[in-house]
Amino acid sequence: MDPGASAATLRKRAPLSVDTAAAIGFGSKEAGAVTAVEEEPVSPTGRLFREPSFRCHIVAVFGLAAPVDVPALRDGVAATLARHPRFCSVQVLDESKKDARPKWVRTVVNLDNHIVVPDLDPAATSADPDKALEDYVSSLSSRPMDHSVPLWELHVLDFPTAEAAAAVALRVHHSVGDGVSMLSLFMACTRSAADPEALPSLPPARRRAGPVHAVPRRPSGALLLDALAALGAWVVALLVLAWHTAVDVALFFATAASLLGDARTVLKGEEGTEFWPRRFVNRTLSLDDIKFVKNTMSCTVNDVLLGMTSAALSRYYFRKTGESDSKGVTVRSAVLVNLRPTPGIQTLASMMETSKDNGARWGNKIGYMLIPFHLARHDDPIEYVRRATKVARRKKSSMESVFTFWSGDMVLKLFGIKAAAALCYNMFTHTTLSFSNMVGPTEQVTFCRNPIVYIAPGTYGHPHALTIHYQSYMNNVKLVLSVDESRFPDCHQLLDDFAESLRLIREAASRKSEAAQDGTPIPS
Repeated sequence: MDPGASAATLRKRAPLSVDTAAAIGFGSKEAGAVTAVEEEPVSPTGRLFREPSFRCHIVAVFGLAAPVDVPALRDGVAATLARHPRFCSVQVLDESKKDARPKWVRTVVNLDNHIVVPDLDPAATSADPDKALEDYVSSLSSRPMDHSVPLWELHVLDFPTAEAAAAVALRVHHSVGDGVSMLSLFMACTRSAADPEALPSLPPARRRAGPVHAVPRRPSGALLLDALAALGAWVVALLVLAWHTAVDVALFFATAASLLGDARTVLKGEEGTEFWPRRFVNRTLSLDDIKFVKNTMSCTVNDVLLGMTSAALSRYYFRKTGESDSKGVTVRSAVLVNLRPTPGIQTLASMMETSKDNGARWGNKIGYMLIPFHLARHDDPIEYVRRATKVARRKKSSMESVFTFWSGDMVLKLFGIKAAAALCYNMFTHTTLSFSNMVGPTEQVTFCRNPIVYIAPGTYGHPHALTIHYQSYMNNVKLVLSVDESRFPDCHQLLDDFAESLRLIREAASRKSEAAQDGTPIPS
């Protein structure tokens, strides 16, 4: 299906009625007039997402278990999303003032501007519904968003596919909030499928504390030695943290200053890739398989995902290049780290009920971290997870993301948004890909009384040709690739590489587990 053709079939939107007298002197070509006087400055990161090279948007597809009841959907959105302060505000800029900064100003939400029911070709949606869904969602990356209204849209795709009876696609400008905040907000709009009146449950925070044992009384001299040993360990850990942070920050700024960059490979985008359309493709993976590897290797789910990613990228790289495994290649991923405490879904639900800021922190407070992926061929697939675990543990003993946020904020305050955007742009263009992993509900949830069967988030508008997202939900993990199709015309084959890598790692972990139970020596 031609994306341009599908764009032409969209239902015409009604104009938003605004009260120009309430614009309190603010007005811009981009935002127009508004109907309320409540205002709040756009965060520094939100301002970055207004820059031409960072017109970033979030596109999340939600598979539904039943056809969409559009009137019920409108009522549900009106009572939830449309009442959140960011979802009923526009960005305005007083262009008459020098160095003016954009602000969020409340306006009236007209759902006709935000809920889109496209008139798609029934022959296309019935002949190959999965491709029709993929084509439509991908076409959103080439359509401009109307900045005269709140920066979000909900597209209703009411036809069955292989995994769902229908789907809705939520597109949000990234200045509205980061991915973690947006997922938490959407979860606050849902209810537990088991209890329609209850909010969904999210996995509990991981506890590192071990079991509590009775501690025998020890002589005072021994206690003093224990205290000195603990103090010494703390000092050593602090020095290691400081050293790792210094090294990581130095490498980050060398990258941002164009002194250090990834080699050009088949995975790296061309100049200007941030302006080109994206294709969103996804694959459902078993969370049980990933947890089996985690338990066998005594690591974390994120370690397994990093190892699987390294294995998949290695398969793709060596197949495309035909190179031997005589030497490996290292590419780096830019990982965005949310530094703002994410409001609980109960707090967000309360915020939408009152349509007022209840003290919950919202927006974008993002630091950056550079994660290396070593592309190589290993006889033992488990080796990818071992190496990924080492990298992850090394990064955990660093304050890289905090310092990159702080330094970026200082550059913005001292030299302005253009300098901060240039610094960030160089960091992206001198790395190869983006990576994220988000945790979703462990139980099935409903949106407007319709059970959700999968969640597939993606992004576009940043200078990478490949972005990898992992989203857990119930017993599955949805892998979503956002790709520049001119660079990755075989993106579905890349999905196969991820699935095959997980299969091989899972089988290797099973052999390792069986050998451990039999007492067979296991090579390290």
